[in-house]
Amino acid sequence: MKRLGFLIPLGAFVALAAILAIGLKRDPREVPSPLIDHPAPAFALTRLDDATTTIALGDLRGKVWMLNVWASWCVACREEHALLVDFSKQGLLPIYGLNYKDQRGDGLSWLARMGNPYQASLFDGEGRVGIDFGVYGVPETFIIDKSGTIRMKHIGPLTPDVIATEIVPLLKKLDA
Repeated sequence: MKRLGFLIPLGAFVALAAILAIGLKRDPREVPSPLIDHPAPAFALTRLDDATTTIALGDLRGKVWMLNVWASWCVACREEHALLVDFSKQGLLPIYGLNYKDQRGDGLSWLARMGNPYQASLFDGEGRVGIDFGVYGVPETFIIDKSGTIRMKHIGPLTPDVIATEIVPLLKKLDA
């Protein structure tokens, strides 16, 4: 019986090694969001370009829309921005920005330089609404349906492939 005592630690080691191997093969951008197919968190934020005008979740019901979380200090946001500007010109859906943990002036300057793909950009200087949406970092993009339900979350910069193979088919399905 003493000779078989090594099997328990060996079995535990093999199990841990298998779990680690599975984890290493996963794409970190494919973090499942518990918000998919659930109502978007309620919010009411001022516009980045007009601190006297507030936009709330209820104002956006009845249409399919995109929420793109961005910041002027975000290098990856620069990577996706030209693509987002081009995509907005297609007019497939309104794109709203969530200027996350930024300074209002920096965000406005950035949009003036880089182009503005947003119907409106909401100012989330302290990041509270971003936290409610489960934002891990910027950029992140959400597709929200007519009833205010989150249907997609993309972590990281958008790419032409993501737009063509994930977003556009989803928009057709949602009848945007």
